Amino acid sequence: MTRRRAARFGAIQALYQAELTGRQIEAVILEFEQHRLADLFEPLEGRGPKPEVDRSWFASLTRGAWRQAPELDPMIAATLAEGWSLERAGYLLRAFLRAGAHELASKPDVPVSVVINEYVELAHAFLSRDEARFINAVLDRLAAQLRPAGDDAAKPPSA
Repeated sequence: MTRRRAARFGAIQALYQAELTGRQIEAVILEFEQHRLADLFEPLEGRGPKPEVDRSWFASLTRGAWRQAPELDPMIAATLAEGWSLERAGYLLRAFLRAGAHELASKPDVPVSVVINEYVELAHAFLSRDEARFINAVLDRLAAQLRPAGDDAAKPPSA
């Protein structure tokens, strides 16, 4: 697992925790930095070296997704199928979608395909196949809005 994927996984958990508990995001980030990030992958021990977490990416992604949620949530909700709401998706799926949407909106140096793949891979590892497909579909629709140029937006112009 790459350092950034580990950071994304931590951000999803921190976003989930902040929403579930109502704690301030800075307190949750601090708790993760001081206590949780070191043991984030404890259940996976025995399968090779413990993944390192890109701590600055974790903090930036968590903080940014949380602060941008009021702006991103209506965009996410607009991509959902008729009869679905963001509230119906639940805390964990909202955390995935907010983190992915924030990364699409605010990290143009990361290609669209990488953003979507990272969250879908994490979803496959920790959620059902249907939930992973749900995340893929929503992030794909958001990418069309947030980055209409697709992966070309992350590439330097030709000489």
